[in-house]
Parts: sequence; structure tokens; C-alpha cells
Amino acid sequence: MEGQKPAAKYAPSSSYASHTLSQDPDARKRKITDKNLPNALLQSPEFAEDSAMYRDLLQMERKLDWTMTRKRVEVHDALQRIIPATRTLRIFLSHTVSGQPWQREGLEGDAAKPNLETGENIPAWQLKIDGRVLEIPNQRAKDRVPPRKFSTLIKHMIVELDRDTTLYPDGNIVEWIRSPNQAAMDGFTIRRKGDTPTKIRLVMHLEQQPEQYKVNPDLGNILGIKEESRTGVIQALWNYIKTQNLQDKVDRRIVRADARLRPIFNADTAYIQHLPELVNRFLMPPDPIVLHYTLNPSVPPPEKPSAWDIEVKVDDSNLKGRMQHVVVSMAQDSARDLTKLDEEIALHIQSLNNAHMKRTFLRAFADDPREFIQTWLASQSRDLESVLASGASEGATVRQEDLKRTEFFRLPWVEEAVAIQEGMRLAAKSGM
Repeated sequence: MEGQKPAAKYAPSSSYASHTLSQDPDARKRKITDKNLPNALLQSPEFAEDSAMYRDLLQMERKLDWTMTRKRVEVHDALQRIIPATRTLRIFLSHTVSGQPWQREGLEGDAAKPNLETGENIPAWQLKIDGRVLEIPNQRAKDRVPPRKFSTLIKHMIVELDRDTTLYPDGNIVEWIRSPNQAAMDGFTIRRKGDTPTKIRLVMHLEQQPEQYKVNPDLGNILGIKEESRTGVIQALWNYIKTQNLQDKVDRRIVRADARLRPIFNADTAYIQHLPELVNRFLMPPDPIVLHYTLNPSVPPPEKPSAWDIEVKVDDSNLKGRMQHVVVSMAQDSARDLTKLDEEIALHIQSLNNAHMKRTFLRAFADDPREFIQTWLASQSRDLESVLASGASEGATVRQEDLKRTEFFRLPWVEEAVAIQEGMRLAAKSGM
């Protein structure tokens, strides 16, 4: 009994220490993330099957996390590159006229005469060149993105006016070259004076993504392509090499030319890393788009403009937008859900670990109560000595330093302890 009273004396100190730790803000914020089962459960034959199933689930989760991370990196990488898509560019050509003789019919006097000072009643016309990219059919409204301006799809444009140079010596060739800082436009307008029919030739060089090239017939006839991007031509050549089994059997870096590729390589063999350089020799600028239009000011202009549909290669902004939306939205939503599930799993693992410790504790008590109590008391005694920073002593749990001080024997519990001890001694003597 004497050994337990000092423990009561020092109990407030340990209680205060545990209370201080529990109030630590870092401890409150700390989250449990361990999802591994305790080794005791893993090694227990009773839970071997369930533990194996849980380990398999953890392994599957790691593989799934790795796959999702790899796919997310692939999507981010794809968003940085051009995703080619074929779209239809519809070009409209139309014109309006003003001051033409047929428009002045019915006017009298000065109202019907041309005014050189104000420009009124002077025969003139305007040519309008407009264009827009057609929307994808059956596309959802939320997937639509603002269409590109017409001028962003034109790299270089020339308008040739077939007019009598004696009457109209200047302004018969109009050239437009897109500059990097130029504002995007939906169309162009050309104004000229005149009342004679004019044939117009429109030459346009398109801005395509990725950039397209005309393939020389020597190579194009072999690959079956006339116009393609540089990457597309290289891929087509590589597909032809694999289809014809032209790779060397020993050194896979070498391509052995067949009868059709020998004029392309100018040799019997070529290294794979030299294929892009060989392809570049057979790439040429693509042919421009040429449109013809006849403008006749002597008759009213047609109600509807003339239209042409041209296929262009553009960066698929619609697909990129959907990919970006999926990556961002899923990353945020799934991250919150996964974090919540991980915390729940970690809490369940902690509860399982606590339940296993309680089960082990109670089973040891049920198997041998006497030995369990002795072992438990010995453990508690060692723990108390550790808390009091003392080792084993003659007084069991009483430190030698306390026994050397007279104040120790004047404590309130000493008198009670002596009385109990003396009562036990007399009871033992009377029993004898």
C-alpha cells in the first residue's frame, strides 16, 4: 500500500501532461493516414484470409492510382500539343454597287449627275469577302466554343481584278499578309470605282494546324497521299516500312529499301533516325485556294452571296475544352471524395487496431487471471517508475531521495498507511 500512495501524489502531474498533449493544436490537426493492418492481425491465423483480401485491395488501389496519374499526365501532355481536326470553312463572296446608271434612272437635273466633290452618284462597287467555320452537327451547347475569326485562318491572300488598265491603271492587285499582332476579323471589303463588269481572282494561302505540305508525287504515289503534315508523312512512311517488313532482322535501326523506296533513299539502306530528313526533301508548299468571281455593276447584285466550302486542319479546341473540363472537375471532386474515403479507412484501421488490443488484453486475462494481474501490476509499476524518472529501489515505487527527506513521512497518507500496515501485521500474528 505504501508503494501506491506516492503514485497518487504524482498523478496530477502526469494527468496535466496528458491534458497538455491533448490540447496541442498540431495534434488536433494531425490526420491519421495509415491504412496498413497491424502485424499482429496479419500474422494471426484467424484473420489470414481477410487480411490477404485487404492486402490485395491495397495493391489494386496502388495500381489504380498509378494508372490514373499516368493518364492525367498524358492528358496534360496532349493539351500542350496540337490535336488536329478537320473543319469546314465556308467562304462567301458578294458585292454591292452605288451610283450606277441604272440606279440613277428617274432622277432629274443635278440629282442625276455625278458630283466629283462629294463623290455622290459616282459609279462604284464593293466586294465583300467573308468566311466562317461551320459548327459541328449535333454538338451539345455546353461543349461549344467561340468560333475562330476568318482572318486567323488566312496566312496570305491576293485579290486580282481583271479590269481595263487604261481606264483603271491602279489598285488592280490587292494583297493582304497576316501579321502576329493584327486584330482578327470576320471578313474583308474592297472598294473600287467603275461601272464595267470585272472578273475577280481570289488566291488564298490557308493557315492550318498542323501545317500542311504538298507531297512530291515520287513519294506521294508510294504512300498514297497528296497533302499531309510532316508528322503524317513520316508516320505513313513508317507504316509502309512495317507493312513491307523492310527493317533489318539484325540491326533494327536500319531500313532496307525495296524497289520503290530505293529512288527515295538514293541507297539500298537508310537509318531510321534519317527518315525525317529524307521526308523533308519531298515536301513542298501546298497549292493555294483559288476562287473566281464575276462582278457586274450594270445589273442589281444577287440576293444571296456565292459560297464555297473548303476543308481546313485546325487545332481541336472543342476536344481540348472537354478534356480540360474533365481533368479539372474530376481532379477536384475526386480528390475530395478520395481524401474523405482515405480518412474513413484510416479511422476504421485505428478502431480495428484498438479492438484487437482490447481483445488480446481480455483474452490474456481470461486464460490466466492470476498471472495476468501479476504481469499487469509489474508493468504498471515499471511505467510509474519511468514517469517518476526513477529506477528500482528498496521501497518499490518510492524513490530513495524521498525516503531521505523528513517531510516525506509527514504527508497525510503516511499515518493511514502505517495503521493499515500495523493492522495487517497484527491480523497475521493472531492468525498464526
